[in-house]
Amino acid sequence: MAGSGFVPRMDSRIEGIRVIGDLRCRSWSGIVADVWEVDCLPDACGTYVGEHPRLFVALERTGPGDFLVGPRPGLPATRPRLAGRLMNYVPAGMRLWGRGVGAHRLRHLDLHFDVATLEDRMGEAVDPEALARPRLGFTDDRLLALARLIATEVERPDPLNALYGDGLAAALFIDLMAQQRRAARPRSQLTPRQLRRVTDFIEANCLRAIRLQELADLLGLSQSYLGQAFKAATGMAPHHWQMQARIRRAQDLLQAGAVSLAEVAARTGFSDQAHFTRVFKQVAGTTPAAWRRDLVS
Repeated sequence: MAGSGFVPRMDSRIEGIRVIGDLRCRSWSGIVADVWEVDCLPDACGTYVGEHPRLFVALERTGPGDFLVGPRPGLPATRPRLAGRLMNYVPAGMRLWGRGVGAHRLRHLDLHFDVATLEDRMGEAVDPEALARPRLGFTDDRLLALARLIATEVERPDPLNALYGDGLAAALFIDLMAQQRRAARPRSQLTPRQLRRVTDFIEANCLRAIRLQELADLLGLSQSYLGQAFKAATGMAPHHWQMQARIRRAQDLLQAGAVSLAEVAARTGFSDQAHFTRVFKQVAGTTPAAWRRDLVS
C-alpha cells in the first residue's frame, strides 16, 4: 500500500555521529520506516524532537560503546546494555537528549506514525494517554521480531508486495499501542468506604499472616487490582500497612511494662526478635530497645 503523503518532521542536532551509506526508507499508509547505520564517537551527543510519535529500535550494535538517551539534558537515562535490542517509544513533541559512552556502530530502525491516518484505517481512536506516555529503554520480543521483518523489507532491493510491509507495520503499531494502553491505564484508587473496610480488616487481623486474596475477596476484586488500588490510595502495599499495624501493637506492649523484646516479637506475629527489631527500625526509625528507653528518659 502506498504512502499517503505523510512526511515526518524531526528537529535533530547531533555531534560526533556519522551516517554510513544512504538512508533506506519505505512508507505505507500512516507509517514511515527509516533504517540507519551510524558510527558514534565516544563524545557523541544530540537532541531530538518530532511532530509525530515514533518508535526507535536498535537492531544491531557493535563496539564497546553505547548511546544513552533521556528526557532531560545532562541526565540521560542509564540502562544495561541490551546487545542491539533497545527500544524507545517517543510521543509527539517530546524532546530527548543523548550522549555517547564509548565508540560504537549502530544499525537502527525508526518508525514514524501518522496517528490520524492510522485511526481512519483502524476505524477507532487511539487512546490519547497511550500515545502520550513515553517508554524509554525497553525491549519486547514480539515487537522486535516485527521490527526486524520491517527493516528487512525496507532494505530489500526488490520489495515484496506492498501489502506485506504495510501489514507488518500496521501490526506493530497496533501491538505497541495495546502495550501502551495497558501501561498507561491509571491506577484507580479505592473508594473511602472500600479503603476503610480493608484497613479495618488489616488492623483486626494484623497479628497473623493475611493473604492478599483475603483482602481482594472482601471487595470482590482481583488480587492485582486490589494491590494497585490500595497502593494508589495509601502510597504503600497492604503488607507494609500490616507491618505498621503490628508495630503499633508492639509499641503498646512496650509501653505497658516489663515485657521482654522476645515476648513482644512473639506476641505481635514476628518470626523472631531479630525480624521484629529489623521491621521496627524500618517503621519507627529506631530499635525497639532504644524506643522503650526514650519512654522513660
